[in-house]
Amino acid sequence: MPAVIEAPIEMVERVAALRFPPHVDRFLQRLMDRNNEGTLSAEEHEQLAALVELSETMALIRADAMQVLGREPQ
Repeated sequence: MPAVIEAPIEMVERVAALRFPPHVDRFLQRLMDRNNEGTLSAEEHEQLAALVELSETMALIRADAMQVLGREPQ
């Protein structure tokens, strides 16, 4: 059974609201577009892979926070 800890609701709300800053989101979108076009450099491909992995991790963390808050994941 996982350990249970208390946390301020405000902290859980902030975790549930985690998102990339707008400039990072735009950069990720540009990388994804260029990937679809087949024009990414090797370095850009690594950046894309890292950002996608981070995005997936953030989504899982947000989903956990939403579950704690009793909300549906967005």
